[in-house]
Amino acid sequence: MRYSVNNGKSFLAIIPARGGSKRLPRKNILPLNGKPLIAWSIEAAKKSNAIDRIIVSSDDDKILDIAEKFGADAIKRPANLANDTASTVDVLLYTIENLEKEYDFIVLLQPTSPLRTERHIEQAIELLLQKKADAVVSVTEVDHSPLWANTLPEDGNMGNFLRTEILGKRSQDLEKYYRINGAIYIIKIDALLKEKSLFLKKNIYAYKMDRSTSIDIDEKIDFEIASFLLSKHKK
Repeated sequence: MRYSVNNGKSFLAIIPARGGSKRLPRKNILPLNGKPLIAWSIEAAKKSNAIDRIIVSSDDDKILDIAEKFGADAIKRPANLANDTASTVDVLLYTIENLEKEYDFIVLLQPTSPLRTERHIEQAIELLLQKKADAVVSVTEVDHSPLWANTLPEDGNMGNFLRTEILGKRSQDLEKYYRINGAIYIIKIDALLKEKSLFLKKNIYAYKMDRSTSIDIDEKIDFEIASFLLSKHKK
């Protein structure tokens, strides 16, 4: 059954997963609580009734085999889209160009966000349709306000470290700031083809996620935190 709020729109989930990773080698297929890391994103997309098709794009045969095992379609990308200089947008455009069927929206699900669930995907799509938006990007509140941060000169002098207007203020009295958490990007394909960017200049909205589901795995410590949180959620 299709998700009730789709309003006749079609949604293609794309999960980009390179074979290489400098900080955490082979991270996309490392076992996380009994499943390869990439499997968590595939299964979230499969459980969502809003998604019409799931594609994993990779240069790595092992990743593509795992993708098919967990129920996604696998597309092998060329070598020039598997190096450090290739952008995610380049991968999305290549994938679109090689599809026989057209879709209305792409739902980009990075495999490094294993705590993002089908509920988050469906809520983000619902927000997109309610706002009649061209794009939605997931965000989470930052752990510490950027107003408490600054660069430092070589000598470490902190004389001008904080702005005068926030001196003496409690952290809870400061404005809330949000960061992009990398879990969900939804964009109208026509807009992506025109702008060549996931961040449109207008008609784009934020989908807020809590910090506990916004883990983005980049290093070993992120992997360990995700494993702990998944175990906690399961209990």
